[in-house]
Amino acid sequence: MNESNTDTARPAAEPAPPAQPEEPGGRSGGEAPARPWRAPVTLALAGAIVVVCWQWYDTRSQVGAIREELGQRLRASDSAAGESLLLAKQAQEAVREAQAKLTVLENKIAESQSQQVALEALYQELSRSRDEWALAEIEQILTVASQQLQLAGNVQAALLALQTAEGRLARPDRPQFIPLRRVLNRDIERLKAAPNLDIAGMALRLDNLIASVDTLPLQFDQRLQSPPKPAGPAGANGVWTRVLTEVWDEMKQLVRISNIDRPDAVLLAPAQAYFLRENLQLRLLNARQALLARDPARFRADLQTATAWMTRYYDTRAKSTAAALASLKQFAAASINVELPTIADSLAAVRNFKVSRDKAQR
Repeated sequence: MNESNTDTARPAAEPAPPAQPEEPGGRSGGEAPARPWRAPVTLALAGAIVVVCWQWYDTRSQVGAIREELGQRLRASDSAAGESLLLAKQAQEAVREAQAKLTVLENKIAESQSQQVALEALYQELSRSRDEWALAEIEQILTVASQQLQLAGNVQAALLALQTAEGRLARPDRPQFIPLRRVLNRDIERLKAAPNLDIAGMALRLDNLIASVDTLPLQFDQRLQSPPKPAGPAGANGVWTRVLTEVWDEMKQLVRISNIDRPDAVLLAPAQAYFLRENLQLRLLNARQALLARDPARFRADLQTATAWMTRYYDTRAKSTAAALASLKQFAAASINVELPTIADSLAAVRNFKVSRDKAQR
């Protein structure tokens, strides 16, 4: 009885769960089965984390490079700004100096303007009319041309001066200058018919010849060269032979034997070459002065003396000496005693015209 009551009082035992079959690989049936999608997701997450880390590192590197470049550019801009400030200071100093110079120039311009005004007033006082100024200028041109024609025989300069004066007067509104133009044209025709004697060119050639005198070779400019000394044999005999040879060479230098075409050339000592060259240059200078003075006798006498000295004392076989002698012969053959026409008629006509004009105005 009691047992039955006891059994009836106990709750009925729960039924045992059914046994799970074991999975292959030894996993018990109590664990949950592995899901097949977890491995790809894990790999994707790992790859994404790697990409994010790489991008973060790359971005950080780029930011660092940008910061470094910005720092360099800032430093460069600071140095450029400093240089710009220095240049600006220099420019300001230059501007100040330029302003000071400009002030000085303005003062000088003001002074020159005042002087120009004074000169214009003086010019207006001196030149009362355009014709008087033209006549004064023509007279000055003809005076200079007449001097060139008389002193240097410069026909071309005198002809150019006459043509310039005639061109100044050749205007249709100046019929009063027709008689004066006739005189100028007459002198122009006479100068065109005159022989062309280039005194200035001859003087220039003489100057070149005078300058080349120092380079012309003399007959005794050659220096004897000692023959090479042969090497004697070694030993005591060789030493004595060399000593005797040297003594003999020194003794041979005491006497020089040479063949000359003109024995009188020996009278010139080598030490007197300097004075010979100086005297020859003086002779040529005298010939140049005689050429400019139109003195044919003195000109030919100096050329003859120079030719004689050059033929006697200089080496005529040298090309430079032969060219100099040829030039001297050309100078001697030239005729410098040519009667050139003058422009005294034109100069007198201009002066008489000015005098008559002044009398008419009074």
